[in-house]
Amino acid sequence: MAHRSVSLALSVSFVLGAAAHAQSPPPKGVDAGRLEDIVVTAQRREESAQDVGVAISVLGAEALRDAGVSNVNDLQHATPSLEVEPAFSSGQPQFRLRGVGFIDYTSNNSSPVGVAVDEIPAAFPVQTQGQIFDIARVEVLRGPQGTLYGRNTTGGAVNFISNRPTREFGAGVNVEYGSHYAFAGEAFVSGPLGEQFAGRIAIASEQGGAWQRNRLTGQSLGDKDRLAARAQLEWAPSDAANVRLTLRGSRDQSDAYGTQLIARFVPANPARAAIPADTSPYATGWSLLPSFATTVGISPTSKPGVDNTNRGVDLNANVTVGGVKLTSITAWSKLKRQEFGDWDATQYADSDIFFRDDIKVLSQELRVASAGAGPLAWVAGGFYSSEKLNEFFYGDFTDRLGASALTRYRQEGKSLGLFGQVDWNATETLKLTAGLRREHETRDLLGLNTSFGPFPSLNGGPQNRSLSDTDWSGRLAAEWRFAPRALGYASVSRGVKSGGFTAHNTVSDNPTILDAFKPERLTAFEIGVKAEPTQQLRLNVAAFHYEYRDQQVLSKYFDPVSQSFVGRFINAPKSKIDGVEAELEWVPVDGLTIGQYVGYKTGKFTDRVLNSDDVNFDGRDLDFPKTSYGGQVSYGFPVGAFRLRAETNYSFRDRYDQFFLLESSATLATLGPQFRVDSYWLVNASLELAPADGGPWSVAIWGRNLTNEKYYLTKNFFLPGTNIGAAGQPATFGVRAGYRF
Repeated sequence: MAHRSVSLALSVSFVLGAAAHAQSPPPKGVDAGRLEDIVVTAQRREESAQDVGVAISVLGAEALRDAGVSNVNDLQHATPSLEVEPAFSSGQPQFRLRGVGFIDYTSNNSSPVGVAVDEIPAAFPVQTQGQIFDIARVEVLRGPQGTLYGRNTTGGAVNFISNRPTREFGAGVNVEYGSHYAFAGEAFVSGPLGEQFAGRIAIASEQGGAWQRNRLTGQSLGDKDRLAARAQLEWAPSDAANVRLTLRGSRDQSDAYGTQLIARFVPANPARAAIPADTSPYATGWSLLPSFATTVGISPTSKPGVDNTNRGVDLNANVTVGGVKLTSITAWSKLKRQEFGDWDATQYADSDIFFRDDIKVLSQELRVASAGAGPLAWVAGGFYSSEKLNEFFYGDFTDRLGASALTRYRQEGKSLGLFGQVDWNATETLKLTAGLRREHETRDLLGLNTSFGPFPSLNGGPQNRSLSDTDWSGRLAAEWRFAPRALGYASVSRGVKSGGFTAHNTVSDNPTILDAFKPERLTAFEIGVKAEPTQQLRLNVAAFHYEYRDQQVLSKYFDPVSQSFVGRFINAPKSKIDGVEAELEWVPVDGLTIGQYVGYKTGKFTDRVLNSDDVNFDGRDLDFPKTSYGGQVSYGFPVGAFRLRAETNYSFRDRYDQFFLLESSATLATLGPQFRVDSYWLVNASLELAPADGGPWSVAIWGRNLTNEKYYLTKNFFLPGTNIGAAGQPATFGVRAGYRF
């Protein structure tokens, strides 16, 4: 067995939080040249982020806008230790936080990183791909979550908090126009609707922006066509009670981003011409066979893209009785997804994929929490979720395998969790925390079957599988206020990620392929310090060590029926991740804000784990970038009757290799470097003009990826021999304007 060394990761994360607010004169109650307090609800109550003994990054609305964050994927360039990658450039995101992640191109498995909007968690990663608009802030919590949240996670949580209805009338509009005819706009209206009611309506749209071109025809790809709206009605009959009804809806008919050939493509049919590797980030390729287009119900001239609708309703009710606050959150959501992707990036029918999903989720959370002052603060609750997924995905492999394939299945799941946490202020400087969660989950995979076109021998019968699991998670922590403006903390927590099913292309009924993989369990040890040595400097530091049990990883299995390899999720018995994080923000002089982050983490398999070629990966590195770095600098200063704010933000992501578990020892050395995602830098900047007295308007010019860095978000292959990458967008420039009434 390989030697088990103790690895230490260094990750310094300088949270930008509310840094973007430095662009305008400080609000009432905040002195110039002084850091603003960041209020969060990470612990289910409003409190300063500096008083929360967890690693958390907070980005306000302006910080999100400066970094060009328009969807959850873009957060990876604005926060440390987070990666969000597309699966073959599709709308199925793959989240990884502190190295804890999960890779899958089907929709049926949960993510180790929970994403929620207004306390409504997404059951499946594909549900997270909506527009970000009218958002007050984003809170990114690192480490296992469960004793305070509806869903249990091993990696962490990303919580979006939207702007609430106001008791005074307000309205505003922001528009942006940039390279490739890209337009983005959002508007809101908010105000009272009688003595006890208030409402808010927000709407957003993105259009244009096609920056890629078909290498043969010159046809553009990448136009956005998105429309989203949110309506809130709040009833507050007294100071002790409020009820908020929210209606959400969105439509997305955008083009997809095209993949690129990272190696020369040689068709299986020798009569077809080979295609050299792409050298320009703008180049891509696609096509549809008319027969395949008819089968999936789209036009033969269709570009890679989506046709998705998402709608939902939730009711959030809060009542305080005596010293107890009762909260009920009821939510229903439905996603209808249609997506065509050309995963071979060529004009041939090598790996053309079409998804059709129908997802329905109903959830109910009930909480009771302490509301008064005192040495004890506590919260307890329960969470129930019912999920239904119906997925079809078609693959046209005619030029490679002589057939197309249809995989279909249904999945139904139910989850019931009971959770609670108690904070005890043992002394004026010492607080102790204990939390516990018990969760029961059931999932049923129904009718999984893959049929291969004209080959009856490859059309197996439908398969059914079930899993049921009851598990616990928890947290113990201590916080010590060792100075008036300094907090130290230590914690141990345990998180659990649900088990699931491999729902890839396979016609075999071999239980090795189709049986469920087990839940993964992660125990996290963390220590940290949050300090404000002066009113101008904020510094937070944390170190962590993770112990994995049954980590869910992607391997491969040889399907004896189709005589090909297929993906298969397995459980690696033991693995570990180590790291350190820090957060810093500095206001050295009035108007100047400086923030930085840097990260380093390592991980290894620490027990015997085999792929289908009997290659043992004990002692091998886990598969994620080790180093991340970035920051933001902004300076606002008066110019006559105006205020000018210059800002730049930047990020660095380290290189890493992908998919080594899929390769045998004979091909590892050859294929490993080819699928290495190289390191890259991104630099953005903006210059904004607004009235010096904080007037209602602002105008700005901006640039993103100013150095025109050529980089890849991921590298991959769907069928061996077709090696592709998802390229990042080159330099873009634009203007932005906003007005508030």
